[in-house]
Amino acid sequence: MKYNLLFEPMKIGNVEIKNRIVMAPMCMGFGQYNGCATQKMMDYYEERAKGGAGLIFTEITRINDITGASSYGQLGMSHDYQIPALREMAQRIHKYGCKIMVELHHPGRQNLGLMIGTVPICIAGNKLLGNLYTKILTGAVIPPGKKLQDKDLVPRVVAPSKCEKSKMSESVNRPLCVKEIKKLISQFVEGAVRVKKAGCDGVELHASHGYLIQQFLSPYTNRRTDEYGGSLENRMRFLCEIIDGIRKNCGPDFPIVVRLTVDEMYDRIGQKGRGYNLEEGLRIAKILNDKGIDAIDVSSASYDAFNYWLEPTTFACGWRKHLAQAVKSVVDIPVIAANLIRTPEQAEKQLEQGIQDFVSLGRPLIADPYWPEKAYSGNEKLIKHCVCCLYCFESMMENAYKYSHGHCSVNPFVGRESVALKYNGKGRKILIVGAGVAGLTAAQLLAKRGFSVTVLEKEHQQGGQLNLAEKPPHKGKLSWVCGDLLENALQCGVEIKFETTATKEVIDSYNPQIVITATGGNAVHPKAFTGNNICTVTEILNGTVKLENKNVAVIGSGMSGLETSEFLIAQGNRITIVEMADKIAPGAWFQHVDDAMPVLEKAKTKFYTGYKLTEVTDKEIIVERLKDNQKLTIDADFVVLSMGVKPDTSLYDEIKNSSDYKVYNIGDSVKTGRIADATESAYQLVMRI
Repeated sequence: MKYNLLFEPMKIGNVEIKNRIVMAPMCMGFGQYNGCATQKMMDYYEERAKGGAGLIFTEITRINDITGASSYGQLGMSHDYQIPALREMAQRIHKYGCKIMVELHHPGRQNLGLMIGTVPICIAGNKLLGNLYTKILTGAVIPPGKKLQDKDLVPRVVAPSKCEKSKMSESVNRPLCVKEIKKLISQFVEGAVRVKKAGCDGVELHASHGYLIQQFLSPYTNRRTDEYGGSLENRMRFLCEIIDGIRKNCGPDFPIVVRLTVDEMYDRIGQKGRGYNLEEGLRIAKILNDKGIDAIDVSSASYDAFNYWLEPTTFACGWRKHLAQAVKSVVDIPVIAANLIRTPEQAEKQLEQGIQDFVSLGRPLIADPYWPEKAYSGNEKLIKHCVCCLYCFESMMENAYKYSHGHCSVNPFVGRESVALKYNGKGRKILIVGAGVAGLTAAQLLAKRGFSVTVLEKEHQQGGQLNLAEKPPHKGKLSWVCGDLLENALQCGVEIKFETTATKEVIDSYNPQIVITATGGNAVHPKAFTGNNICTVTEILNGTVKLENKNVAVIGSGMSGLETSEFLIAQGNRITIVEMADKIAPGAWFQHVDDAMPVLEKAKTKFYTGYKLTEVTDKEIIVERLKDNQKLTIDADFVVLSMGVKPDTSLYDEIKNSSDYKVYNIGDSVKTGRIADATESAYQLVMRI
């Protein structure tokens, strides 16, 4: 398919972008305390420029070190000493005909109290102690600091006015005084001046996702009664004065883009009437258009309605395209939008329909930096698609406390862009058992290294555990992972043999020099619970057991338990969930839980936390409360066990001591985990063979 519009040039202001593909701003934590771009950050962005993006927006870039630093590994434009490194990064991006604009940002109430005032201390500590300071910070300072934060014993974060805590950050806030507001306006302007001096092509002001600029726009977070609050004109004053200052100091030809939440979407989380909706969002967009900005980057929501700006896998591609289309109807400047676009076909269609002018790809370019080049060259089937698993954001947030960076489930080279695969396989034979995530990842990478790779898979298709994970409602994107891996492995010359059970005799017949077992795992089914009305989540999801109009007790509330419950609800069953921990889905990322719970609650699912299963009868289960051993009887026609997965090491154990070939074990057959664990396991093995 030809993508005529997708690869047609278009201008933002007077800057021509070579195509309509924009890399969205995403903080991944490749920076350092002082805010200067690191080599790892430059490698990361350069790889996306090399892969064909027309414009790159950098991650959130701080303009204030005291209240405005969101991460220890964040880019900064708060000091002149940060200019040279940004200039080097811009030059590396420009080599590929790609433009770069810097997203200026302040978190406001969505910051962590733990971050207030700590960055200058970290900069000084790092200068004095080097890497030792990081060990002290992450080992001895942050853990007790997080406990103090939980008790609100840390400095208050700033906001336009005092209001409720923000979801996820949950830090107490205080109102900014007018003097502080004026200072922040100056710091945004000074940041833009530094961006221009660094040779970048423009700036984007982050007025979205509930950060400070949007907090001024929203009547929910801006309850001021002075010139910066009240009417829409007053609530827009903070943003408008920043724009005026940038125009005055950077000139009319330096592009200004505003990333704008046009609908806070509180109604989607049952809080209708809070904040502003699309109608007022369009008024904001029109005022910005008339003020002379150069483009609007359309987005939605905030931390309070998290899943409506950073979607989990259940959300349909293009679900919020109506927002961009509405903005295009009231402005005459380019409209940029993400709209959960995952394929070149979808991107081209939305351009053809006039929904937007530029396609913003965030997570898709983390997953595959060469998404644009593959589409342009007609190799769309080789794109490794983002499946919205949220691991990039989750890992970034968790690793921020360790002064490290985010990762990607399907791309183990994120943060390793400078790592090259050695081409030294010399045709040596490798046999891989299992065409799941780990097996296919290893197969592709080893083939790229010049090995002769054959994969044996006992089933009729690739996928392994993901063939179960994609069965619950709206989880179909997960099937993309192994489909993409299969296409890439085949393109690299890997031979795949389906419906082939790997016994020792079969393996020996191939005369391999190396054997890799990637045989996955099996659902845990304790011997204490057997009977005609008991099964595991595997048997439900693979269709071995079909239940309709039953009272079903699901034992275990991890994401497998919750998603299997959704599957059973769709079949017309009534669900009771029993969990030993004190809360539902212990250890699961909150966005996945937030996504599943409304479905379960709407179906009147019953939840019992702090209980363990002790007995199963034909029509009931007996559970015991852990804190006092009190027993409870619950009606249940059928019991579904969601107690985790145990590695299947049977084949590995049989052949691991072979003298004819080296044997390695990877993926879930070593330790059960997530997609990211499987790809990382494969990567680590490939790099050491």
